Amino acid sequence: PRCRKFAEHFNRSPEEMGEEEIRAFLLYLAQEQKVSPSLQKNYLVALKFLYRHTLNRPEEVENIPTPKLPQRMPVVLSREEVLAIFEAIGYIKHKAMIATTYGAGLRISEVCALRKSDIDNQRMRIYIHLGKGKKDRFALLSPMVLELLREYYRKVHPKGDWLFPGRNPRKHLTTSAIHHAFKKALKKVGINKKASMHALRHSFATHLLENGTDIRFVQALLGHASIRSTVRYLHVSNAYISHIKSPWDALQKKEEEQGGQPCNKDK
Repeated sequence: PRCRKFAEHFNRSPEEMGEEEIRAFLLYLAQEQKVSPSLQKNYLVALKFLYRHTLNRPEEVENIPTPKLPQRMPVVLSREEVLAIFEAIGYIKHKAMIATTYGAGLRISEVCALRKSDIDNQRMRIYIHLGKGKKDRFALLSPMVLELLREYYRKVHPKGDWLFPGRNPRKHLTTSAIHHAFKKALKKVGINKKASMHALRHSFATHLLENGTDIRFVQALLGHASIRSTVRYLHVSNAYISHIKSPWDALQKKEEEQGGQPCNKDK
């Protein structure tokens, strides 16, 4: 669809076009269509694949830079806020999903796609099939999350292979269903942060780092390919920020030691 739109824009075959048209098309998307940087990137990725692999003309896209995406700080909930959201949810199935998401730091899509056989209560871990990047990994299974999952299982008796099946037991619950329950709980407890279910994963990582967990372990649990993706949680960790002293404080202390008046005090 992306390459087709490129061809339709010029009413020509991509074989008849090259770098000049690609640049003009990306400019059109940004300035006239007001397309977001992330969608511009998607178009460029598709066009690069087309010219590199299908048309065998990689030189047409080699010098076209990828649009920079805005780097926003992740929304992190406090421990008290996570607990308040959990307690505001009445349905045991949704409570179990909230606890599993936060307790293991999973993506909501990963939670919805869990099978009963993925819960390893012997080794206390959760098997994640083909997470982001099409990679398998193991996630943390908390004893308290396991206890809650057992309670959910006793009360609901989910049919089929899925741990959290939808109305049709052959299919798992949709992400929109649990998102709706999360948003409802958020409103009920009066949390005004622009948080989605993914904020539970952000909170899991941040709280682990605040507890002193080695960042490499956090990276492995989250399934991050690069440590750079994990490092950003240091930027929102209160524990790390609170231990950093401003150089202004050092100046004040030096002034006092030398017998002078601190700069921020009135004479």
